[in-house]
Amino acid sequence: MVKSSDVSGFYKKSPEDRWQIIRSFGDLTDAEIETIRNTGALKFDQVDRMIENVVGAMPIPLGIAVNFRINGRDYLVPMAIEEPSVVAAASNAARMARERGGFTTSASGPIMIGQIQLVGVPDPHGARMTILAHRDEILSIANEKDPMLVKVGGGAKDVEVRVVDSKRGHMVVTHLIVDCRDAMGANAVNTMAEAVAPRIEEWTGGRVYLRIISNLAVRRLVRARAVFAKDSIRTGEIPGDEVVEGILEAYAFADADPFRCATHNKGIMNGIDAVVVATGNDWRAIEAGAHAYAAWKSGGYRSLTAWEKDANGDLVGTIELPMAVGLVGGATAVHPTAKANVKLLGVKSAQELAEVIAAVGLAQNFAALRALATEGIQKGHMALHARNVAATVGAIGDEIDRVAEILVKERKVRMDRAKDVLAEIRTRKST
Repeated sequence: MVKSSDVSGFYKKSPEDRWQIIRSFGDLTDAEIETIRNTGALKFDQVDRMIENVVGAMPIPLGIAVNFRINGRDYLVPMAIEEPSVVAAASNAARMARERGGFTTSASGPIMIGQIQLVGVPDPHGARMTILAHRDEILSIANEKDPMLVKVGGGAKDVEVRVVDSKRGHMVVTHLIVDCRDAMGANAVNTMAEAVAPRIEEWTGGRVYLRIISNLAVRRLVRARAVFAKDSIRTGEIPGDEVVEGILEAYAFADADPFRCATHNKGIMNGIDAVVVATGNDWRAIEAGAHAYAAWKSGGYRSLTAWEKDANGDLVGTIELPMAVGLVGGATAVHPTAKANVKLLGVKSAQELAEVIAAVGLAQNFAALRALATEGIQKGHMALHARNVAATVGAIGDEIDRVAEILVKERKVRMDRAKDVLAEIRTRKST
């Protein structure tokens, strides 16, 4: 029988009907359907309102990174991620940073950019001047769309206009500069841009196409700094000053070579994304903004962090990147786990949340560079990964630890070897 994915009105169907459709299409068992339909902390009707064509939820492990001290205050940081060693690495790095006071952070403010694309004008530079001449009217139109944001001190604050040379010719791009306060801001900014667009067409005689927020949030930057004492970051037989040198060499490699830098920055995002997800924020927007900024800030794809050695020979790390997160609106406001995680963090503003996230990103980068520069990234990662492999092949209880220990000792963290080891353990147990 040929199966078809052409399903009309799937979103209109009852949950039972949706489950029956996927059961039939995928030859799923009752147990598999029961697993899919489990929505954890969310009720099904809540999930059904969040996205389309809902059949269930996909749980992600939630861990707590400990030891973080940021701007003189201690935090327990929730991290939602499925990758082993990330939470442990962040916690360990934060512990080492405490010796020199932990992390210090700052931010540039919750400013987002809304873009309005105008085409079809013969005099793009003249059109730019025309738009700028209507600055006050543009701000008034935009702010009429969100009086509550204006009431709390936010709203559209300025207008910029750029002439962009594209494959389709000159485009005149208006930037709405919007203070989003404690919101991420996408809905507010997009609504403002749409409201302004018809007037820009009227004033210039051109045609507006896109009216949308930019995730390259160069006016919403967050920064973090930490000092790692050389004596506290030694590992095994490797003295601290050698560890510092190794980290500096690893950083220099990443900052010079985009092939290495992609993985370097991905490691930073391991920590950042995990906190963004745990607090119900848009990790895809954060990823896009971070990598775009890594390329934009210096004309080539570079490291989001910088590492140096101070006069004492200690390691100094800094990070700067866009961080458009919010505490109001979106999943942050409706997801019960996200709400509990925000309460656990105790952050009082979107800016404070952004600063915590930046500190986690810096900690994650330090942990990865230290591992790479000393024993290699696999040692700690594989010890945790081995437990997952052991469980996957059917190990239970203390079998998981026993199988994992053997796999790591042999440096053969593979499914086939795990099956053999588990069989050997059970054979010995039965005899």
